[in-house]
Amino acid sequence: MSGGVLYSFRRCPYAMRARMALRYSGAAVQIIEVSLKAKPAEMLALSPKGTVPVLSVDGRVIDESLAIMHWALAQNDPEDWLLKHDPAARALMAGLLEENDQAFKLHLNRYKYAERYPEQPTEHYRAEGEVFLRMLDELLAERNYLLADHLSLADVAIAPFVRQFAHVDREWFAGTSHRRLQAWLQRFLESELFTGVMEKP
Repeated sequence: MSGGVLYSFRRCPYAMRARMALRYSGAAVQIIEVSLKAKPAEMLALSPKGTVPVLSVDGRVIDESLAIMHWALAQNDPEDWLLKHDPAARALMAGLLEENDQAFKLHLNRYKYAERYPEQPTEHYRAEGEVFLRMLDELLAERNYLLADHLSLADVAIAPFVRQFAHVDREWFAGTSHRRLQAWLQRFLESELFTGVMEKP
């Protein structure tokens, strides 16, 4: 298994999902926890855009979290997170990941930092993000995971962002009708995979 160095910030959802994929795959990667207020020069030399996570491995620099996840799963994917034998599920996964990383992340940012976007009330941004939550809840109607009867890349890539959305107003989230999504998120938060990457170094 290739070795490498990952520059990470534990509370960043992009870094969370990259770290979980690396942990799951068993990739021998050294984790360097960085302060976003004092980014190390060696990280900026690898990736001048200055965002985490950044993986340096085998002479390559990978500075997009989904690309890091795909790199990790290319090394080892024992539980088939990539759903290799289900083309329909893979197509749905691609759509979910795009929706999460584009539209939902935008609504999440505006909901979480609503004071920076006074054009609309907080509830407006929350309602826009809730459209995606409703879609996820419906996907969980017949199983415990989004696309299969086990974890997939979709669950692990999306859950950190749902967690962040839920934590803006936990009382509101707990009071929604998204019961399946609430249970899915709770299982994720209690999983060894998540708790393992969130341990303080």
